[in-house]
Amino acid sequence: MRILIADDEPVTRHLVEAKVTSWGHEVVVCEDGLAALAEFERDEPPSMAILDWVMPKVTGVDICRTLRQGPTTSTPVYLILLTANAARDDVIEGLEAGADDYIVKPFHPKDLRARLEVGIRIVGLQQVLAQRVDALETALSRVKQLQGLLPICAYCKKVRDDQNYWSQVESYLARHSNLRFSHGICPDCYAKVVDSQFEEPV
Repeated sequence: MRILIADDEPVTRHLVEAKVTSWGHEVVVCEDGLAALAEFERDEPPSMAILDWVMPKVTGVDICRTLRQGPTTSTPVYLILLTANAARDDVIEGLEAGADDYIVKPFHPKDLRARLEVGIRIVGLQQVLAQRVDALETALSRVKQLQGLLPICAYCKKVRDDQNYWSQVESYLARHSNLRFSHGICPDCYAKVVDSQFEEPV
């Protein structure tokens, strides 16, 4: 899991970095909030972030608000505020700003690890959900292809697809849907073809 750590206090920053790295995660470290925000503009932004509240330029709470107001990632990032602000009003403000969890300094590494594991599970579920939404949107777009104008030859009844390729109706529908075909004879064709054969003189 790629995790961002943003804290302007060197001792805490190095401690958190060392612990998170030892747990097998890729770490991105920032010393101020502005640099942390820039990481979420990259092509592969972090999936989680551990943010200090008080930082130069942009605070951790402001980062939470910014990310929640205008999502810049396909799946929401999991945000943890790690701060010395222990007052109840501060906790409420942090969570209302968009933080998913709130840890008060000083903290125990086991507590931080347990909170990270919760976040990892949630991020994993969000990623699975995003993949399923993409799959549904792809399926819906394929269905919509069958709802538009469909060019069909007036003579041989072949269908032209968006690649300008002509194919049998059965082949076209099989490629663009889950239809399976069972051939039979309609009453009109039965009367014209089958009955007429029996009526021919021997």
